[in-house]
Amino acid sequence: MKLGTLKNDTRDGTLCVVSRDLKRGLIAYNVAPTLQAALDDWEFAAPRLAEIYTALNRNTLTSRQFEVDFTQFLAPLPRAFGWLDGFGYPSHLERLRKPRGADATKGSLRGLPIAHCGSTAFHCGSTAFISACAPVLVAAEEWGIDLEGKIGAITGDVPMGVKYDKASSTIRLLTLVSDFRLCNVVSAEEDGALWSPPQSVWTSFAPVAVTPDEFGDDWDTRKLKLPLMVHVNESRLGRLNCGTDMAINFPRLIAQAARTHPLGAGTIIGSGPISNKDPSAGVACIAEQRAIETDKRGQPEMPYLRAGDRIRLEVTDATGQSAFGPINQAIAISEPIAS
Repeated sequence: MKLGTLKNDTRDGTLCVVSRDLKRGLIAYNVAPTLQAALDDWEFAAPRLAEIYTALNRNTLTSRQFEVDFTQFLAPLPRAFGWLDGFGYPSHLERLRKPRGADATKGSLRGLPIAHCGSTAFHCGSTAFISACAPVLVAAEEWGIDLEGKIGAITGDVPMGVKYDKASSTIRLLTLVSDFRLCNVVSAEEDGALWSPPQSVWTSFAPVAVTPDEFGDDWDTRKLKLPLMVHVNESRLGRLNCGTDMAINFPRLIAQAARTHPLGAGTIIGSGPISNKDPSAGVACIAEQRAIETDKRGQPEMPYLRAGDRIRLEVTDATGQSAFGPINQAIAISEPIAS
């Protein structure tokens, strides 16, 4: 099933169920007021939400359903108890490290799923979750504005020390994520690996989150094997397969994240920037493209994002249908707050 969060007069919005074709929705307040509430009581909520989803797909709820307008949606989880982002794709870090001669065997390339974390409790990393259509506000272009296309897994409660073969069963939903990083103010790297949180200005989410069963064979309990399209303005930055070359999969990332403490329902685990070894697939972030250019020609050519630029990220399923709805945003320079 597909779930989203409609705007209302609260910061957490209201839970709604969205049809498979993303055209119709139904508010599910009688099941749970918010997506977080549904995740907190998943055994109760999931079957009831599934009944609504079935009826929506049959188009038998005409008196209560509404036409979907993604500009009226928040992020599926407007705020989360935990946001942990790993590096699941070795080719991403290999390309970033190569131009400066950094050791490509360090950190996650050796099998360690390095993660940086953010949560509403610790204010570490990016906790500014915004909707798929909201403008991305930054203070200055010279900070080096980049996007990073990722898949996010939203978990239920995860016990401390969960084993790899049990971790996949804690995944409740999948969604599409774009982190916007300020590459010119990123914290210093240690041994070529990012040990401290990148300076993210926003984290954006696709309009809906989807239960893994919706993807059939394109979800193998470890990774999603569907294409991600990334566009900057009218130019295609990449057409990547989310499953190909994901060496550190979601169960491994979850097991690593829960190694020393439990994770609460509603924790979001990021795949890290999607990257394929095949260079013809392109990239999901500008920094990786600039690293490729630097390695080939001695200097980067592609600029970072500027005010007025538009980005679009979208995952399509086996039928060509948008899986999560697109992330479609413009970059804007924010006005300084008067003192």
